[in-house]
Amino acid sequence: MTILGATETLTGDRRADLRFPVDFWWGAATAAYQIEGAVTEGGRTPSIWDVFTATPGRIEDGGTGETATDHFHRYREDVALMAELGLAAYRFSVAWPRIRSAGGAGVNTAGLDFYDRLVDALLAAGITPVATLYHWDLPQELEQAGGWTNRDTAGHFADYASAVAGRLGDRVRLWNTLNEPWCSAFLGYGSGGHAPGRTSHRDALTATHHLLLAHGLATRALRAAATTGQVGIALNAGRVRPVSTAPADLDAARRIDGLLNRIFFDPLLRGAYPADIQADTAGITDWSFVRDGDLAVISTPIDALGINYYQPDLVGAAPAGQSDPGTPYPTAQDIVFHPTPGPVTDMGWSIDPTGLREVLLGIRRDYGDIPMYVTENGAAYVDRVTPDGRVPDPERIDYLHAHLAAVHEAMSAGVDLRGYFVWSLLDNFEWGYGYSKRFGLVHVDYATQARTLKDSAHWYREVIAAGGLETR
Repeated sequence: MTILGATETLTGDRRADLRFPVDFWWGAATAAYQIEGAVTEGGRTPSIWDVFTATPGRIEDGGTGETATDHFHRYREDVALMAELGLAAYRFSVAWPRIRSAGGAGVNTAGLDFYDRLVDALLAAGITPVATLYHWDLPQELEQAGGWTNRDTAGHFADYASAVAGRLGDRVRLWNTLNEPWCSAFLGYGSGGHAPGRTSHRDALTATHHLLLAHGLATRALRAAATTGQVGIALNAGRVRPVSTAPADLDAARRIDGLLNRIFFDPLLRGAYPADIQADTAGITDWSFVRDGDLAVISTPIDALGINYYQPDLVGAAPAGQSDPGTPYPTAQDIVFHPTPGPVTDMGWSIDPTGLREVLLGIRRDYGDIPMYVTENGAAYVDRVTPDGRVPDPERIDYLHAHLAAVHEAMSAGVDLRGYFVWSLLDNFEWGYGYSKRFGLVHVDYATQARTLKDSAHWYREVIAAGGLETR
């Protein structure tokens, strides 16, 4: 892909100095449980998030995904909004509980019908469908059988992938098998902050392996179904920086990098787990869940890699008496996470686009010239509709501009990046935060489900139309 010169304008006299390839995928992303609602309709069975959100105290504002933004019923309205923005691609997730019949007997065709209609609507609007098979909504009945600590779950996932591919495989252009398996494993089974709410470092490591095995099996299943699209995975990669050059701080950064990044990248792209991380965690698990042949399955070649990025990590060794026993990272109880200097979003996450550039360049340096997509990047702010019907969100515009500029820098340095997906298309159920945080380009009034384009949506439409950014 060749980055073109500055040849077009945005609006007025602003020039699109940072040009992107003409076939670049300008996109936005969502996840099923966060937007669909209709949790008991169309044969959908309960997920771990239905159970988790029903447990008092789990969700900040007591919200659930029962209605969410009602996308299940309003998907045509939402596709029309995507078309109005000029999106080239839309990344959605398929809800496994909509496809798996109760008791695992056969396939729920009504669930497949919904995604069939959605994909057709996207194509009719000229929008490329990008499907994620797992965005954290494990069927509850599989969790009751052990969830991701049960090796059989990986096989069930491959069967599910085959069913979805059989219906959508001729039209979806990019598949993400898993979204952020770190969150599924370490937050869901390690810290308990996400569904299913378990708190065991051994379970987190076991779940990590079975998630990766599921990815490999699903990759093979998608190809066996003769899908026409690319196959990949979306990882929440992070730039981990030591707070100083002191040996203890450097070792802290090594451990967090290993447990956040290399524990996924190495088996996927090198066919082996990092030896240092296996040694570090020897007191937690003997890694006997890794069986002969597993790593060959996990490292089945992929076509593209999805990268989700929000903020870097600044870490150091904890002073005596200041350890964090509740960390989701195994072996990291003696590590402190320091705030990165500078502004933060409404999530309290630091705003540092250099981290995105460094992540993309680091992957190319360490793992080669694999095609990549930024499958999630965005920011939460306090957004309100003004009396004149606008939703001004200048901070989000600044955030997206800076991160797209960082993406452009990485591409100019040789990174084969083929698309960028804003998180998120819509305000939605934000997991443990409920409805208290808004990431969307589109404001949603949760009482009426009214959609309103924020100023950032209008800005993004201009960027897409011009094929690039003005310099600042």
